[in-house]
Amino acid sequence: MNPQEHEFEPVRGLPDALPEGEHILWQGAPRWQSIARSAFHTGHLSVYFALVLAARAATVLIDGGSAAEAALAVAWLLPLALAAIAIFVLAGWAVGQTTLYTITSRRVVMRVGIVLTVTFNIPFRVIESAGLQKYADGTGDIALALSGNDRIAYIHLWPHVRPWHLKRTQPMLRNVSEAKVVAELLATAIAAAEGSTLRPATRPVEIASAAANESSPMVVAQQ
Repeated sequence: MNPQEHEFEPVRGLPDALPEGEHILWQGAPRWQSIARSAFHTGHLSVYFALVLAARAATVLIDGGSAAEAALAVAWLLPLALAAIAIFVLAGWAVGQTTLYTITSRRVVMRVGIVLTVTFNIPFRVIESAGLQKYADGTGDIALALSGNDRIAYIHLWPHVRPWHLKRTQPMLRNVSEAKVVAELLATAIAAAEGSTLRPATRPVEIASAAANESSPMVVAQQ
């Protein structure tokens, strides 16, 4: 990735300078190894190719071939399998390098996109609730359920979206480190912005009762 690609940003991760009174509470990005596994399924892909290679070797042996012939048959397929896995690993790395999530005192901002950078601005008042899913590697996903009728298209958000929620898409901070801490910070920030005494929680994190049609999530910049 080009390290100078986002030098134009007035504030890192944001398309515009913050208004007076608004400040950044947290910034983070997906851990690329984790998003490669969860979004691009590199683990499952590795198992699949291992089974294919084992089946190929077994077929050669069952047909009367020698161990050397079985190894040669596997050797022909192995580079293709490794190349396919490498492509998806590289995709995960690229997502990790180009994504930046920001939580301010008033909104969530998602700067995403490998080729075309898009920045999504999600005001607290349209966030109805959030859910936290933690993973064994210490990362987690924070999915945001939005109020109102307007939605961001699933394909525009992917992979930063809760899987299979196509009709009512849920933007998702994906594979972030210390996700529980981040979820609690978000809950506290929304409660503070709305003057609520709401206590932060997790799984799911109920973080706000949003006014349905006051505002909608929107793309605020494309590069």
